[in-house]
Amino acid sequence: MKAAFITEPGPPDCIQYGDVPDPVAAAGQVLVRVSAVSVNPIDTYIRGGANFWPLPKPFIIGCDFAGTVAAVGEGVRGLSLGDRVWGSNQGLLGRQGTFAEYCAVDSQWVYPTPDGVSDETMAAAALVAITAHLGLFQRAHIQPGATVFVRGGVGGVGSMVVQMAKTAGAKVIATAGSERKATACRQLGADMVIDYTRESIGDKLKEYAPNGVDLFWETLRDPDFDLAVGALAENGRIVLMAGRDARPQFPVGPFYVKGGSIHGVVMFKASAAQQRQCASDINHWFASGKLSALIDRRLPLSEAAQAHAVQEQHTIAKQSQLTGKIVLLP
Repeated sequence: MKAAFITEPGPPDCIQYGDVPDPVAAAGQVLVRVSAVSVNPIDTYIRGGANFWPLPKPFIIGCDFAGTVAAVGEGVRGLSLGDRVWGSNQGLLGRQGTFAEYCAVDSQWVYPTPDGVSDETMAAAALVAITAHLGLFQRAHIQPGATVFVRGGVGGVGSMVVQMAKTAGAKVIATAGSERKATACRQLGADMVIDYTRESIGDKLKEYAPNGVDLFWETLRDPDFDLAVGALAENGRIVLMAGRDARPQFPVGPFYVKGGSIHGVVMFKASAAQQRQCASDINHWFASGKLSALIDRRLPLSEAAQAHAVQEQHTIAKQSQLTGKIVLLP
């Protein structure tokens, strides 16, 4: 089968596209004929040499997938040939990734695709929607009437946080880097949008949330804790989802006086049961039209190296290249 893979970590052009052995569904696994995958920042970190865990050789990159069940391994229940499915959490903890024509996946990480929802949509949503759900509901315990701030309302995770928080009955404030992106934020449900290229985030938060925000969702790899803590309401929460190597200064005094809390969200450390709970709500919201996936561009899988280069320019170089996700099609 064709796949996008690496033999050694390196820059985006180390990604090769070519033939690798076909995977086989072992006991407890399903073989998925892949229809769509998407790029996540963590994909680029692993490809670039982040030494999180040993990698198989060759290593097929990618976390997310959507497609159709092509074979069912021994002991698998609830999945059958021809079922449309989606999932994430691959290419992590030493597992092979998904950027291929087929992938063999433990059935605990595989979820049914809702009728009427495309494979491209579910692939684009997979990791980012699970991350947003974990942070909002299992960590921050967001409640109706809360005020939620999201940095980057049209980013992969940010766009999901905006929509899920609105579905939960929250008031949502988001940032965007242009008027076009601000419009997209409002279409997703944001009540107020701050254009950080021409407005002060701190000043606008004081205007939009004079009593502070109940949840400050930080997407930056280098968090601005002075801004976050200053914006918090009493007993407010901060959710972090990036910045493994970050060592920012932290205003301890103002934070503890407010009774704040901080929650780190690492999707792949959540249990299979926790992620399945997320997937159940995600499926329901997609089926009912309450959730949509922002797709910036679609590329053939053979252009995985280009996709990684664009993602790195957006995430690491902070060039704001994307409005939503990059989806690749085998």
